[in-house]
Amino acid sequence: MDERAVPIFPGDDLGEVKAFYVDRLGFTVEWEDTVDGRTGIMGIRRGGIELVIDCPMSGHGRNVCASVRVHDADAFYEEWRDKVEIPRPPVDEVWGGRTFGVTDPAGNLLFMIGPTRDRG
Repeated sequence: MDERAVPIFPGDDLGEVKAFYVDRLGFTVEWEDTVDGRTGIMGIRRGGIELVIDCPMSGHGRNVCASVRVHDADAFYEEWRDKVEIPRPPVDEVWGGRTFGVTDPAGNLLFMIGPTRDRG
């Protein structure tokens, strides 16, 4: 296994967050520990993207942001735009990335970053 950093997102209701990531965004549950379906911890994955969701996560910050490097931000946007609220479509940034963000039910942000259209 390669070493890597995996963001831990706080949540309020494991079932709600699971429905968001699995049912709407296409992640799969890698592991889960819960007694009541609301509190607990789980690891989710979609391709090379991994997250840990901890409900409730006391002692840590809230409203976490994770940047996710992808091959095509527009492809993710097209897949997700009818399933979750996305404030704006992907845009080319002056610093060289094409970005958009999606916020989960607990207020955590996945900041998707792909190559700009002229570099794609």
